[in-house]
Amino acid sequence: MKRIAVIITDMFQDVEYSQPADAFRKAGHELVNVGIVSAGSIVKGEYGTLVQIDKPVRDVATDDFDALFIPGGYSPDKLRIDDNAIRFTRDFFTKKKPVFAICHAAQLLITAQVLEGRRVTGWKSLVQDIKNAGAEYVDEEVVVDGNLVSSRKPSDIPAFVRESLKMLQ
Repeated sequence: MKRIAVIITDMFQDVEYSQPADAFRKAGHELVNVGIVSAGSIVKGEYGTLVQIDKPVRDVATDDFDALFIPGGYSPDKLRIDDNAIRFTRDFFTKKKPVFAICHAAQLLITAQVLEGRRVTGWKSLVQDIKNAGAEYVDEEVVVDGNLVSSRKPSDIPAFVRESLKMLQ
């Protein structure tokens, strides 16, 4: 069993959180919802899904987790203005721990400056941003590059989950 940090805030894309989260739990992994608000606060998805924050990002360390999961939607754009969220995300790359990023999650990775020289995918509106961050954009349902698993959109979730679970083995 692995312990996965889910970095999330308001306006996340509901199925990009719920479907992978359910699959990770069913595989026996523990999820800890990490946010930029206080523990116990509720964040809301674009379509109304409610998620309780277990720990604020300012109070957690990468060493407490085996992997990082970043759901898409507007959440990554809101997270990227928080210095603690950026530090926390960057630390997973520094320590070469698995990172699972779907859709708009690339926004947080761009701000954390961890994409240079990588192969990555993400939502189509981010293609140029990903390239400007020094990464090679790949238009495929899932791209695995070292410790990073990335996908483009909700229809890619099955492939995203499959490759993320492989990395957790």
